[in-house]
Parts: sequence; structure tokens; C-alpha cells
Amino acid sequence: MTIDWTNFTPWASLAGGILIGLAAALFLLFNGRIAGISGILGGLLQRPAGDMAWRIAFLLGLVGAPPVYGIVAPLPTVQVDAGTATLVVAGLLVGIGTRYGSGCTSGHGVCGLSRGSMRSLVATAAFMTAGFVTVFTLRHLFG
Repeated sequence: MTIDWTNFTPWASLAGGILIGLAAALFLLFNGRIAGISGILGGLLQRPAGDMAWRIAFLLGLVGAPPVYGIVAPLPTVQVDAGTATLVVAGLLVGIGTRYGSGCTSGHGVCGLSRGSMRSLVATAAFMTAGFVTVFTLRHLFG
């Protein structure tokens, strides 16, 4: 394994992690809710009365943040080394996993672990292990 030192950004990554943790903590403090994206989006699709505005605002902020960031700094180039079919299957598997796991990476990995949730610890270990096994299998066994 080698590290791409030209794209290694520990300070930017640390700042991003701090901002994600701060945002999740503030969201819980002011809304009393976990900042799990699948739960926020899923709740929006269920159309609960009086619960739509903050969900829409959250998702608009999530989608709108990169263009706003792009105003002050260049956005990194994105390279996806997978075909459309692979991305569709991967997206469906992630969606199914979030339903069975009662939450997504942000809900379990960021918010649940910080609350000391054993269920989130198990869920995070499961999806991280599945990710490691998938990458290893696709890159090293299937080339």
C-alpha cells in the first residue's frame, strides 16, 4: 500500500471531521434528533405533518454545501471507477442495508458511536467489514 502524498490532506480531513461532529452535536442539541441522512430522507418521503421544513432545509444544505464551498476554493476532481450498473446495484444494496440496520453510516457511525450505542457499534463494525471485504474481493480476487 502506498500513500498519495500529493493528495494527503490530514488537516483538511481533521477540520471536516470536527465540522461533521459539531454539526451532528448541534443538530441533536437544538432539534433532539439524530443527524442520520437515511432517516431524514426516509421521513421526508413519509410526509409527516409539520416535519417537512427542517428535513428539506437539511437536505438542501447537504446538496448545496459543495457549490457554496466552490465559491471560495476549487472543488476536488471526482473520478468514479465504476460503471452505471455497478453504482445502481451498490446504491440499492446500501439502501437495503440502511433499512435492515435501522440507520446509515452517519446515523450509526457518527451519532450512534458518540452516544455509546452498542447497536451502532455493531452496525458500524458490520458495514465497515462489509466494505473492506467488498473492496478486497473486487480489487484482488476479481481484478
